[in-house]
Amino acid sequence: MLSEADIARAVSVLRAGGLVAFPTETVYGLGADAANDAAVQKIFAAKGRPHNHPLIVHIADVTHVATWARDVPPAVHRLAQRFWPGPLTMVLKRAAGVSDFVTGGQQTIALRAPSHPVARALLARFGGGIAAPSANRYGRVSATTAGHVRQEFGDDLDFILDGGATDIGIESTIVDLSRDRPSVLRPGAITERMLEDALGAPLAPPDRASPRAPGMHARHYAPRTPLMVMEADLLLELASSLVRQGKRVAVLARSAQQPLLQGLTWIGAPADPGGYAHALYADLRRLDAAGCDAILAEAPPGDMEWAAVRDRLTRASAGGV
Repeated sequence: MLSEADIARAVSVLRAGGLVAFPTETVYGLGADAANDAAVQKIFAAKGRPHNHPLIVHIADVTHVATWARDVPPAVHRLAQRFWPGPLTMVLKRAAGVSDFVTGGQQTIALRAPSHPVARALLARFGGGIAAPSANRYGRVSATTAGHVRQEFGDDLDFILDGGATDIGIESTIVDLSRDRPSVLRPGAITERMLEDALGAPLAPPDRASPRAPGMHARHYAPRTPLMVMEADLLLELASSLVRQGKRVAVLARSAQQPLLQGLTWIGAPADPGGYAHALYADLRRLDAAGCDAILAEAPPGDMEWAAVRDRLTRASAGGV
């Protein structure tokens, strides 16, 4: 159980320019004082993250938006009233003085107010913005427990706040509000339909002029073991073929029934999108640690509720669907 002393220590580390891993409702974040360029650069060094890849700044609530953003549209307050604190990141025009290290050199800033009680206690005590991408090596499977963070970084971090397993399990929805029409840059637990209902207007599709956002590279969230995504019948056929060739195969199934085969590591994922997302990264880490030659994942359904899961699996497999 975390104590006030743990939060106080984490705040002390942040103020001294160190790195703190902490839980949000989505995944664990690797945090630094967003106003301290030297501290923010440590995030990029620890993760092996390209410097032009923007970070999300975590804030306590909507009253802190003006510190980081300018020309704030009314949609920000509408969405914040509905979804903050929660798993929604808003991309806005950045305020004067906001560092290129946080924005990836763009004229936009990504902000969100997390709902996890540990993250909220940390932000309240710290008082400023905390830049925090997911707490994993760049491009790898995100961390949803403190144990995952330790697997990634060992003793390289200054402090880890252990708040147990995260609730949602995949990263926040990112919506761009820096241009005339809002658009979703990364799907998450808050769907496009939910955003349109809150805004009272349809969203625009992202285009080539959209700001860069975290998690948008073609290969991301990826295990070290090669991952392929396919329909259930093809999955069973390929798994059987590979096993007959002497290969060890790991499977993340949703509806397919496990065949009686030696050399097969099998996880039956939850059938609903929320349960699947909650378990996804932990499942991928378990399958990645099984020492297999390949991971085969059953393709999720095509409806909107599964958009975020499809996005993560597509990027984790580098488009190998």
